[in-house]
Amino acid sequence: MKSLLLGIALLFLPRTSTAQFEPPTVTNLRDTRFQGVEEDWTSPALTQSHLRPVRPLIGFVDEKPTYTVELIQVQWRWGDPIDLYVIKPKGVKKPPVILHLFGYPTDTDTFKNPKFQEFATKDGFAAVGFVTALTGHRYHDIPMKKWFLSELQQCLAVSAHDVQMVLDYLAARGDLDMDRVGVFAQLSSASIGILTSAVDPRIKVLDTWDPWCDWPAFMAFSPFVPKDERADYVKPEFLSKVATLEPLEWMPKVQAKKFRLQQRAFEKETPETSKEKLQAAAPPGTTVVMFIARNDFAKAIGAGGSNSLDWIKGELRSLPAGAESTTAVQKSAELAPR
Repeated sequence: MKSLLLGIALLFLPRTSTAQFEPPTVTNLRDTRFQGVEEDWTSPALTQSHLRPVRPLIGFVDEKPTYTVELIQVQWRWGDPIDLYVIKPKGVKKPPVILHLFGYPTDTDTFKNPKFQEFATKDGFAAVGFVTALTGHRYHDIPMKKWFLSELQQCLAVSAHDVQMVLDYLAARGDLDMDRVGVFAQLSSASIGILTSAVDPRIKVLDTWDPWCDWPAFMAFSPFVPKDERADYVKPEFLSKVATLEPLEWMPKVQAKKFRLQQRAFEKETPETSKEKLQAAAPPGTTVVMFIARNDFAKAIGAGGSNSLDWIKGELRSLPAGAESTTAVQKSAELAPR
């Protein structure tokens, strides 16, 4: 089954390989903006890739009583414009920022939801979000038989590159506290968060839920893998492509100052033995949380996920910040509706 219902919460030691540069998808032969773009799908790092960001397009700016919502279209490769939501609290000049990455196939609906917008910006935090590769509006111009899992190497690498390019864009804006950047990620996107944090130290706090990992076991046993496609994904050719993007290999190199790995025993997409391997691979100082019962998980995140961002916000708040930013965050918290 290729779809999975997700809520908002409710949210370097790669194996040796020759860099693999993938040809871009050219949908408009008159568009010369991305000539020379190359992308290495064998690594989450941008070292061997050359992406070319163009001027962002502002879709809209929506003023709310306590925050603003911006829809911005960013692009750095052919045929792949990305809708980026930047939601900022009012009264905070340079707020800390949390990048929200929800697992496949979650679309942008969450970022449009006023409840999420209020919840994410509460206490003076900016929320930024986009969908990962071949998801939502980014799924186009390819055969229907191809999708996130069949093109897993592309989706993992491209999405990790996108996180870094988005951080470049956010830094260039000058209105966010880029010394206090967090990533909150779930499922497939939690894997992407691990890959990215291993190569980009700008992510200071990383909070992950149920990352996918251990690709041979995942493809062989995960119920997320369609039965009629499983044989294709356990072939050596497929597994060799995703081997250099194995979260188990990148996990020990996570550079976030604070890292939390949350797993649910009752979540079955990732096999139990793979969950254990991921815990064992976590770097020293990682906060590991395993929820055995659904009720315990529900209590921890609170009604509607109201507590799910408490940890990441608390860790970001504890990081050094200029007096201007600190005062502004405190003021925003005082003005926030109770």
